[in-house]
Amino acid sequence: MSSSARQFGELATQLVTESRRSSATDTLLKYNDVLVRQIVREQRQLEALIQAAMARLAEGSADGELNVTPDVLLYQTAILRNKRCLLAYHAHRVERLKDMYWAVGGALPLLLAAPAAGSTAASAGDVRAKLSPHEVDFLRAYNDSLRDFRADVLAGEELDLFAPISRPPRDLHVLVRVVRDCGVIQTEVGAIDFRRGQRFLVRRSDVEHLIVQGYLEEV
Repeated sequence: MSSSARQFGELATQLVTESRRSSATDTLLKYNDVLVRQIVREQRQLEALIQAAMARLAEGSADGELNVTPDVLLYQTAILRNKRCLLAYHAHRVERLKDMYWAVGGALPLLLAAPAAGSTAASAGDVRAKLSPHEVDFLRAYNDSLRDFRADVLAGEELDLFAPISRPPRDLHVLVRVVRDCGVIQTEVGAIDFRRGQRFLVRRSDVEHLIVQGYLEEV
């Protein structure tokens, strides 16, 4: 077996290792575009090797019957393994992005401008800087789908789709303090201009998303 053949799959292993490190440290790592492109190039090289091997077999076959040789099996196995690793890497990132989206109450602009988990804005930059363009497109499409669902299916229902469910509320109303200005919000008692430092007693479902996003805090 050649030295180059022994190295097939090593790049994909590095990609899976990144996903494991992301889970272990509870952080979102920057999308490794360089490594992904290298694996895609390796896939093309493997496909070319298979085609060349099959062409040699066809030339040496008198009756037209092709018997798959060990090198073809090796290349095909490497291709399948690379595919699994690529899918696992991207699936891991998609699920992590979904979790982050729900953690900020479905506020996509807030998520894209937020510091990545486990880091500061100064040290790691915002979340958007860690995403590929396709991941940003996914988040926007995911956000649009949920907004449409809430508007069409949950219209008129006393249900906040983005409210956390880990700790069910004990009261329908909640006393909140404004941590950051968030402008005029329509509530059960009318429009309220939430200015920093003020306190209000409001229906929880009207402001749950603002609490999750950090604009308000319970008193």
